Amino acid sequence: MSSSTTTSIQGQSGGLRRVLGLGSLLAVAVGVVVSQGVMVLMLQGAGIAGFGFIIPLAIAYVLAITYAWSFSELALMIPKAGSLSSYTEVAIGHFPAILATFSGYMVVAMFALSAELLLLDLVISKVYPDVIPHMVVAYGVLGLFTVLNLFGIDVFAKLQNVLALVMVVILVAMGLASLSNGQASLQLPLDQGWNPLEFGAITLAAMAVWGFVGAEFVCPLVEETRNPERNIPRSMTIGLTVIFGVIALYCFGALLCIPREQLASDALPHYLLATTVFGEAGKLFLVVAAITATCSTVNSSLAALPRMLYGMAQNGQAFPQFKKLTARGRTPWVAVLFVAAITGLPILILGHDAAAISLLLLAAALAWLLAYIIVHIDVIALRRRYPHLARPFRSPFYPWPQVIGIAGMLFAIYHVSPTPEMTASIFGCAGVVLGVISLIAVVWVKFVMRKPLFTPEPLIQNESQGNDVPKMTPIATVSGN
Repeated sequence: MSSSTTTSIQGQSGGLRRVLGLGSLLAVAVGVVVSQGVMVLMLQGAGIAGFGFIIPLAIAYVLAITYAWSFSELALMIPKAGSLSSYTEVAIGHFPAILATFSGYMVVAMFALSAELLLLDLVISKVYPDVIPHMVVAYGVLGLFTVLNLFGIDVFAKLQNVLALVMVVILVAMGLASLSNGQASLQLPLDQGWNPLEFGAITLAAMAVWGFVGAEFVCPLVEETRNPERNIPRSMTIGLTVIFGVIALYCFGALLCIPREQLASDALPHYLLATTVFGEAGKLFLVVAAITATCSTVNSSLAALPRMLYGMAQNGQAFPQFKKLTARGRTPWVAVLFVAAITGLPILILGHDAAAISLLLLAAALAWLLAYIIVHIDVIALRRRYPHLARPFRSPFYPWPQVIGIAGMLFAIYHVSPTPEMTASIFGCAGVVLGVISLIAVVWVKFVMRKPLFTPEPLIQNESQGNDVPKMTPIATVSGN
């Protein structure tokens, strides 16, 4: 029996169904990354560094490729919905597994998705003032996609394919129109800054990294993916390359027609760009772009994050209620509702606060970078512990991508704040949440799971599928913990 047939039967007879192809995964990789938050931060970064922003952008792209390689190796060696938690528990233990998953993904849901929904509400309020009450749009989008994701992965995939395509087309159109407008006005980049060593350009790598985080959201969908050994690595690599080209075009065009100071200081620089290039029609254009980007990000997150919780519950690292699936769509419905709840909470607390958006996004970036460091460490640890284990995808040039990735992520964390005034707030916000998560993780591992904090779980091989994806399971999972 072929590998694809075997995995298909396993997927349909088990908890989750294999229905996602390369196109759907590519839509997830691009759809999570290219959000309104990315639109805002990339233009602000371009405003700070001018055309020198291409340097941190290129650094961020290289760092993103390193994490894509690490995630691909781990996802295909341990093809479980738990994603990072499943990899980390067999590499360095349960405590870092819980910390990495919650810091890199659940905290991001609290910070980044909330900021994304706030941005959408702000854009709608700016274009159509006093027409729709505050927070109605934000909570409406969150509620709509929560319900749609409860219907199953088929509905998610169809929506995501359309949303991602429309979003990329809109961003490319904005970039090309900006180039045309800039050339027509003869505003050449001589006053926009070409010096890549200009103060702030290199250190903006942390801001630029935000433009490439999230492509690994395809990994929690591995149990619902057809031919994962082929589609998981390709979707991330192609997606990140497309994103680099789109962001570079988008920022380059903006610098040709808008002064740097305005891009750097404006809370909604994508609104400024749209109205500068398209005039009054740009408002409608931006509304479409904002709705598409936010819906795409929320839709992908409500598909991937609940699968992480589902996998953690299977491993005993989270409440067993997260394992509950809907009868028809085989969707982890409790986990979907939990992710929706933690996304909506910061919106309720912060209200209509534009100043909080950058803080939320950069605090989320800090937490996400910590997760990426852990995934690189996982690859190194498992290469040392299981050197002869079958790996359908092996990270090229090991261990240099992992070493470069760890060093680059630490550099980005150190420079995560674009201004000294924001440093305390960013590290304070992320630190409090990470501290609470660490405390909960210690209590859970020691007193609920009754496991050592940093002792890795051994791996056993349930079955071999020829030369294709091995089914690897932690012994703790087999024993029922």
